Amino acid sequence: MGVTAVITLISLGQGSTRRVTSQIESLGTNLIIINITGGRNRSVTEEDLERIKNIPGVSEIAPVLSGGVTVKAGNKNTNSSLEAITPGYQQVRNSHVQLGRFLLQNDLDMRFRVAVVGVDVADELFGRRDIVGEKISINGVEFSIVGILEEKGSSIAGSDDNKVIIPLTTGQRLLRNTEVRTFYVSTQSPDVVNQVVGEIQRFLTRKFNDENSFRVFNQTQLLSTINEATATLTMMLGGIAGISLLVGGIGIMNIMLVSVTERTREIGIRKAIGAKRRDILIQFLIESAVLSGLGGVLGIMLGFVGVRFLSRILNIPAAISADVVLLATGFSVAVGVIFGLYPASKAASLNPIDALRYE
Repeated sequence: MGVTAVITLISLGQGSTRRVTSQIESLGTNLIIINITGGRNRSVTEEDLERIKNIPGVSEIAPVLSGGVTVKAGNKNTNSSLEAITPGYQQVRNSHVQLGRFLLQNDLDMRFRVAVVGVDVADELFGRRDIVGEKISINGVEFSIVGILEEKGSSIAGSDDNKVIIPLTTGQRLLRNTEVRTFYVSTQSPDVVNQVVGEIQRFLTRKFNDENSFRVFNQTQLLSTINEATATLTMMLGGIAGISLLVGGIGIMNIMLVSVTERTREIGIRKAIGAKRRDILIQFLIESAVLSGLGGVLGIMLGFVGVRFLSRILNIPAAISADVVLLATGFSVAVGVIFGLYPASKAASLNPIDALRYE
């Protein structure tokens, strides 16, 4: 059971790490997120965004206005997150449609009331996904659906499927807010991310005269932080599971002590015909190691079953690695040897005469 617990928990921990990592990498390792903080009237203008876009190494820039909205179609309604964006959002956030089209520059220029919706919004309001051309109401304003986003599922930032995307200019009117306080930047390659971040920080510091008036995040830093956190969590889970191995070791020691007591006469006979202390010690150590080793093999088989079962229930792409199997099995055998040492030493120390007379 100890081996099963170690394999299952560590595999699930590693699977969770891979899942979160893939979610972050799907956004692109060359993504930079900038949030303007502080009081009102502190935001970036179109001229500011154009200057940032001209920084060497910048590939695309996408300002975003966001908020919570109520979306309605017919007699059904749902709460959703709204993002008012520019066409560059598609490249920066690696966001694509499965049906219809994405937003175009003409939609912004003409302030068209068009929307691209996530699959959860489509399912909730219409019960189907082929809804291009249908009408929805966002906070009481009618919009035409021109595209359905590809299904991405939940991420560390929430669900990308419960989202409505509209043109930035239209969103400014809908949300009655023209202040852009969040924008995304993609670089030409991950190698220039740090260089671009430094240039953006210097530009915004000069603009606001306050280096604490904004926050800059990049995917590389976030990925590193998440990996460190999940690795620590996985180690903690492995440590908790390892306790069951120690408990199993105590059980092995008790069984071997009972075995020594029951086989006292056998030990006496072996010693009487020439067996040395070392021979008795090795014999019981081998028995203890074999006992724990067989338990380890059974634990591996149960671990495979447990990982498959839990990964399906929890929807985590967990897979058992050879390193985890070797670690759990090796630790199991080591526990058997260590906890078998005392019973083996006790058996080897028996006096032959006393052992032969034992009833």
